[in-house]
Amino acid sequence: MEEENILDSNQEDLYEHYKFKADPGQEITRIDKFLFERLPNTSRNKIQIAAKNGNLVVNTSKVKQNYKVKPGDVVALVLPYPVREIELIPEDIPIDIIHEDSSIAVVHKKAGMVVHPGHGNYSGTLVNALKFHFDNLPEMPTDYFGRPGLVHRIDKNTSGLLVIAKTELALTKLAKQFFEKSTERKYVALVWGDLEGKGTISGHIGRAKKNRKVMAVYEDGEEGKPAVTHYEVLEQFGYVTLVECALETGRTHQIRVHFKSIGHPLFNDAEYGGNKILKGMKTSKYSKFIENNFEYFKGQALHAKTLGFIHPETSAKVSYTSELPDYFESVLKRFRDYCIK
Repeated sequence: MEEENILDSNQEDLYEHYKFKADPGQEITRIDKFLFERLPNTSRNKIQIAAKNGNLVVNTSKVKQNYKVKPGDVVALVLPYPVREIELIPEDIPIDIIHEDSSIAVVHKKAGMVVHPGHGNYSGTLVNALKFHFDNLPEMPTDYFGRPGLVHRIDKNTSGLLVIAKTELALTKLAKQFFEKSTERKYVALVWGDLEGKGTISGHIGRAKKNRKVMAVYEDGEEGKPAVTHYEVLEQFGYVTLVECALETGRTHQIRVHFKSIGHPLFNDAEYGGNKILKGMKTSKYSKFIENNFEYFKGQALHAKTLGFIHPETSAKVSYTSELPDYFESVLKRFRDYCIK
């Protein structure tokens, strides 16, 4: 995807967040009860899930949720991110709210803004802004990353729509829709090369073996997760093509890696080779034209334009649309003018 369901997050390296040593007089008790009494603002369900995920350690060994803590045991909770990331600081950052009611908010994220805190991005994220603007946003019971209200996300340099859950009920119902792939998600992308008509790109998506920061398409299906992207050409410029993409699944970098896999990487996508001149004339004038257009974008030319789902409170089908950012429209106008000339 471009977008990733929060339920699909991976866990790799583990970091110690809490450590407790049981007193000599400690009576034998289940580890979830032991930690529940010592961890602030943590539910017993979260602790049980941590145990299932292998995040509870006693005397340096992973234990299950039914482990009984004994006197002298050293109990630790380890999680897949540094301790600093557990801190979520509200920040007075403006949010472009497209729609808001008692259950949800639909917001437009600008390109360049990270959705939630993570390694190297501890502030200035959409979640820091949400924490400031909304009170008591719910969190996934499996989420230790500090992402209140989020059920999906889009990449840092992708602009467009996200739905935010304001209640526990909304979070549960929306998460179910994203998990079942019943939401409507349409993107607009500018890709290298000349495409025609309509098409479907499929292929399992997983972490690239040589660079874990990017994704790769695995055709044999033995690695990665199934992913399907439908596209329709909106406008052709010869060297680049404007397409609308409908996501059937929501994998990390889905649109970006899928189009690279068919030889049409997104315009100015540095991670997938689109920030080079891949099509067109070998003239200094053309090179300058393309380089100037690159400068309009913070990253890949991709916009999350349409988001539709069943409203968690009214059960009505709702759909929201966000127009392309001005800089995106400016680049399209430049290509139209250039092609005419």
